[in-house]
Amino acid sequence: MKKTLLSISLILTFGFAQAQALLTENFDVAPPATWTQLNQSTPEGSNPLWFQGNSDNFPSYAGAPGSYVSVNYNSVAGNNTISNWLFTPTVSLQNGDVISFYTRTTSPAAFPDRLEMRIGSSTAAAPVGPTGVGGYTTLALTVNSGLTLSGYPTDWTLFTYTVTGLTGVTASKIAFRYFVTSGGPSGANSDIIGIDSFSVNRPLSTQDFFSSNFSIFPNPVNDIFNITSKNGTAIESIQVLDINGRIVNQINNSSSDTVQLNVANLNAGVYFVKVQSELGVGTTRIIKN
Repeated sequence: MKKTLLSISLILTFGFAQAQALLTENFDVAPPATWTQLNQSTPEGSNPLWFQGNSDNFPSYAGAPGSYVSVNYNSVAGNNTISNWLFTPTVSLQNGDVISFYTRTTSPAAFPDRLEMRIGSSTAAAPVGPTGVGGYTTLALTVNSGLTLSGYPTDWTLFTYTVTGLTGVTASKIAFRYFVTSGGPSGANSDIIGIDSFSVNRPLSTQDFFSSNFSIFPNPVNDIFNITSKNGTAIESIQVLDINGRIVNQINNSSSDTVQLNVANLNAGVYFVKVQSELGVGTTRIIKN
């Protein structure tokens, strides 16, 4: 029983340091061709679409000065409610996935702005009208829900959401909704916002990371085993640890994508193999005969 508990503790110590990128977008061309948009503001204004960022308003968070996506008060005419949507391509989400992006408005802020991020299935009904959300009923987060002048960040600020409430892997779309009441050129609210460096990532355990990036053979092993990088990335170091977490063999400063270790001197049993590369750390188990 003691050895089992120590083994679980060791696995937990290795942690969740890596992530699988499911969708990334830096908006070098905005909006991207694979994204869609729908303006449900009524009546539409003189600039009803999301558009490429402009460094005259503010520079991007990363990349070229205008590499972000933007939307503004001219989504609607007069003094009315703005409901201007931008949808990602379909992405397969599961609980624990992390959605992140940066957003900001002008500095100093001139008028209150608000942004929602919503999630719906890949076949969700489209929103209809300035107050409708269609099938995008999951409100993941809101930036400046109170629609105050100081509530929207005036510097690029990171927002994240961890997916919950799904019953398994679900084909989904993520929607940004520029949602401002009393907006428009004659309204008391709405100015301009930008979104940059959007990503959806799936945290991986170090065991999952190992299986995605490395192979080990033979396993079980009598004396020598090999570890090979599946993607050609150089293996920086390898450690072999016993069930108590003690290092019993290691290789440092390797620059090869294939490494051999001799464990002939080890007692028979289960060991952990920890591999470090520039992509991250992976762990697996090996059986010594």
